[in-house]
Amino acid sequence: MGDKRMKESPIAGEDVINGSTGLRTAETLLRLLPVALCVVALVIMLKDSQTNDFGSLSYSDLGAFRYLVHASGICAGYSLLSAVIAALPRPSTMSRAWTFFLLDQLQTYLILVAGAISTEVVYLAYKGDASITWSQTCGSFGGFCRKATASIAITFVVTLCYVVLSLISSYRLFSKYDAPIAYNNKGIEIAAFQT
Repeated sequence: MGDKRMKESPIAGEDVINGSTGLRTAETLLRLLPVALCVVALVIMLKDSQTNDFGSLSYSDLGAFRYLVHASGICAGYSLLSAVIAALPRPSTMSRAWTFFLLDQLQTYLILVAGAISTEVVYLAYKGDASITWSQTCGSFGGFCRKATASIAITFVVTLCYVVLSLISSYRLFSKYDAPIAYNNKGIEIAAFQT
């Protein structure tokens, strides 16, 4: 297999990205942004209920919205914890890089799924589905639907933040290795495509 060697850092004890205090500060702020956004999305959804002549409707009546609330809470907690750890001026280790990479990926998919599921529910609430006799709920509960839509929109902004954070953490992890060394067809063969 390939010889994976860690790249030597031009800054003793730190990788290239951690060497820049400004970049570490930017990453910390990018990790703090989802904290505020998730708390806002969570509060909007928690307060989302409406009662009128047709009955009452609350976020807790729909499993997708309960999942969104839980995912936003997990996201806020992880974002705060990861911002604190990223802000510490410690040398980056391989285990730290792998941990950030895996948890950032997990958080990205967790919050993306929460937004996608909730979007489907709001779509059905606006449009209905005649084939399964699901009526348009937003005609009667417009305030409820507007708050849910706002919370979901914020959730997708959080998803974009985590896509960027996932790119940063993957760069940190995979830039630590040199490319495999070719051994004149004795080791790894690299296919060359000619045009």
